[in-house]
Amino acid sequence: MLKKTFIMLSLPLLLSAHTMPELFDALKHHSQTKSDEMVIKKAGVYEDLANAKLYPKINLFAKYDHYTTPTNMVPLPPNTSKVMLGDPTLAQPFSRNITREGVAFTMPIFVKSIFSAADKTKAMQKSAKSKKHIKLLENEALIVGSNANLLYLEALQKSLNTKEASLLETKKTLQIKVDNGRTPASALYKINDGLNQINIAKNNIDLQKKKLISVVYSLTGITLEKPVAMDVDSGVGQSKVLASLEPLRIKIVADRLNVKVEKEKLYPALFAQGSYAFSQASAYNNDKNVNEKYGNIGVILNIPLLEMDNYSEISLAEVEVKSSEVALEKLSDELQAKAQMLEESLPLLDNSVTLAKQSINDKKQLLEIAKVNYNNGRLSTEEYLRYEDGVVSAQAQLYKSQAEVIQTKMQLAVIYANNIEEMVK
Repeated sequence: MLKKTFIMLSLPLLLSAHTMPELFDALKHHSQTKSDEMVIKKAGVYEDLANAKLYPKINLFAKYDHYTTPTNMVPLPPNTSKVMLGDPTLAQPFSRNITREGVAFTMPIFVKSIFSAADKTKAMQKSAKSKKHIKLLENEALIVGSNANLLYLEALQKSLNTKEASLLETKKTLQIKVDNGRTPASALYKINDGLNQINIAKNNIDLQKKKLISVVYSLTGITLEKPVAMDVDSGVGQSKVLASLEPLRIKIVADRLNVKVEKEKLYPALFAQGSYAFSQASAYNNDKNVNEKYGNIGVILNIPLLEMDNYSEISLAEVEVKSSEVALEKLSDELQAKAQMLEESLPLLDNSVTLAKQSINDKKQLLEIAKVNYNNGRLSTEEYLRYEDGVVSAQAQLYKSQAEVIQTKMQLAVIYANNIEEMVK
């Protein structure tokens, strides 16, 4: 019933310059959504940083050293030293000033925390993607809700226009009676006041529409000149799982992995390292130029014995996990209660729509009777205006209830992370 009514309400808008799919598409390319994409890219870079630690680090170096006593450029085997000592003409590789150029590298062979850190960054990226999806649903729901309110205000404005036309027609008849002296002029003042109240209400509606149009523009970059016709089908792919909590659930996984990372930093770590250098100097014994080549490669086992800052990092990471778990439990309770309230509200809102329609029919009938009685002088101006107000109030309640049904369904869609684009056409 609501679906048919909303379609009838939207018929004048079918030639609107925009469609809901167009608004959804504009949202995906707007800065609001792009900022969330940057968070995902940032998480991806953190993953690359974690994986990069598995690769070797290679550096070229050049250095100059000055020593207070002659120092060996390279370690000398005993036999070579004995030969040099016996021949003063040979340049001995010792000097106070030595320059060196070469290459050095280090490479992790086994560092357990690196692999866990990579898993943590993957979880962070997954959480960012999930958060972006939920944020997109929230913005889509906000667009649909704003458009529903625009449709409500548009329909209310049409009701006020109908009331205005009715009062203007009554004013023409009343003017004749006043001119003939059959009705006091004060009756015209009351009709004029009623018309003025309509204009005030229409002005307030225009202000509200401006705010709603601004909301849609801030999300899509599109300025709506009038509401967009839409059809909401709540029966498409509905889930009853609190899927909007998924980003926080994944974040807890990442937080737990962070605890693992900090603990694994206390594990022994195995590294390979090596270097190759070309050294140049003036020999200390005869000032002849001498150069030497020297390289080494090896394996290092680091075993942390006392890392007080690491223990504090572990405690901090464990507190972060507990904090996230408490936040998840709290938010889960809140969303469960809200979802239940919204689910129970839907039948009541549908009933409000049905009752409002019946009320409109009754009040229109009463208004027709009131017009006849007023024209025959059996009804005061105040009483007649109350009948006019009654019709508009009933119509306003109908349009408001219809908008609230749409907004309620959108809130549930966000909580359950349902596909809003499939629900709204």
